[in-house]
Amino acid sequence: MASDQVRFDSIRSVAYNSITNTYAALGTALGHAMRLLHFINDTNGAMMISFDGTTDNTVILPGGFALYDLTSDEDTGESFRYQIGTQIYIKYLSAPTLVATSTNTFYLVAVFGRGE
Repeated sequence: MASDQVRFDSIRSVAYNSITNTYAALGTALGHAMRLLHFINDTNGAMMISFDGTTDNTVILPGGFALYDLTSDEDTGESFRYQIGTQIYIKYLSAPTLVATSTNTFYLVAVFGRGE
């Protein structure tokens, strides 16, 4: 069933010094069918994201972000979503270091529809 009310899931984050060059879970698995994922890299390292812990799926450059909106062009059944239970993984491509003017954290914001 479609929803017309936005809900934000709990933010997922990892500090720069907890990110390694091997994939590790980025917070908890998705508990809802997510409509939008917003990756925010407030570190000075390049990060790789994986949706299975093995395959390199997308890179987030230092100080950059990526916004994946799956519902900007709704499908008829409104079923095109990030699957419930999906675990997202992160590793660095270039090791981040402490920067005084940064939160030195990588964030994932996830948005879903109420009741989905």
